Amino acid sequence: MVTDKVRQFICGLHGHDALLHFEHGRMSLQCTSCGYETPGWDLHAAERTTRQTAEFESSRIVRIPFVRQRRVA
Repeated sequence: MVTDKVRQFICGLHGHDALLHFEHGRMSLQCTSCGYETPGWDLHAAERTTRQTAEFESSRIVRIPFVRQRRVA
């Protein structure tokens, strides 16, 4: 466990080789060199927030009538 932490620390000094890592309902960044993983994001919570935001924004939409192009003679 201590060697893993030392390896992650040294890798962090040089910069992690982070790639997206997907699990069921979760997304995070994981280093390919040392295995360090960020806390990540819960994708199900993001879906709920997006739905609530979309419902709120759709009620505020103001529609402007379409005006035809002007003909110039």
